[in-house]
Amino acid sequence: MRLVVVGAGAIGTLFGALLQRAGNEVTLVARPEHASAIQRDGVRLEGRTAATIPVQAVPTLPDGLVVDAALLTVKTFDVPSAAAVFAQSARTPTVVAALENGLGVEEAAEQALTSAGWSAAGDWIVRGINSVPAMLVGPGVVRHAGEGELLLADYKSGKHAEVLARAFRAAGISARVTEDREREVWRKALVNAAINPVTADHGIPNGRLLLDPYRGQALQLLDEALSVAQAEGVRFTDTDAQRELWRVVRATAENRSSMLQDLDRGRRTEIDSISGAILELGQRRGIALPATARIVQRIHAREPRTDPGVTRLA
Repeated sequence: MRLVVVGAGAIGTLFGALLQRAGNEVTLVARPEHASAIQRDGVRLEGRTAATIPVQAVPTLPDGLVVDAALLTVKTFDVPSAAAVFAQSARTPTVVAALENGLGVEEAAEQALTSAGWSAAGDWIVRGINSVPAMLVGPGVVRHAGEGELLLADYKSGKHAEVLARAFRAAGISARVTEDREREVWRKALVNAAINPVTADHGIPNGRLLLDPYRGQALQLLDEALSVAQAEGVRFTDTDAQRELWRVVRATAENRSSMLQDLDRGRRTEIDSISGAILELGQRRGIALPATARIVQRIHAREPRTDPGVTRLA
């Protein structure tokens, strides 16, 4: 397959390198210093996967790009602009797999692609729900930090997810198609709402959440997020939600969450797309979420005033 990874940070670079090694033709679009290092030396993977893999890497999307699929691995707030720039570059519709955290990703991608002139844009979108942990060690260097799985779901058409899942599996990435997209998106959102803000606030790896006081804080955020999911008609029991939380924490114990990595690098986080989106839904339904409101404020207070991001792709 011919693939482009738009916004190749830690997870996009990991996936792109493994897909390239498996025989696909991959182009990574990344921040200039990251793209330059990859173009010069290849992607160096550490941790669970140790390899150096030559991959094409560029800082901007080329015009007239012809690919079989695009993987959007930008931050959630960058999805609209990244999707729009890709649509302009590709010119004709092709598969767009959105692998972001948070809620409302599919809708944001569809609106951007439609505005760019794609007809039936939702039919081209695949939602990815990823729990494979990765850390950007430095330009061109990514640590594969533990076990995880990539779930893929067609947004509307039901034609593309399985093709991508096969490509990921051939690259050694655990991947499967789910028919219950909304439930799986919420499952990931619940886990992210409990893990990411607490680890980012305290500067700790995921595994420290097994210990108090961090454990109690994560459980409080999980409980509040769960109340919103249930109000939205997505049913999880407390036992199921906690089991999934601790499973992910143990599987990614050495990983520093993406939100913590963003703060470490002085970049904007996805707090609004995760905890902020849950807080907004709770407010609409009259559900008090005091712990969620506090953590959103705390993370915002630590974010930079400006972050150029990676959406300046053209």
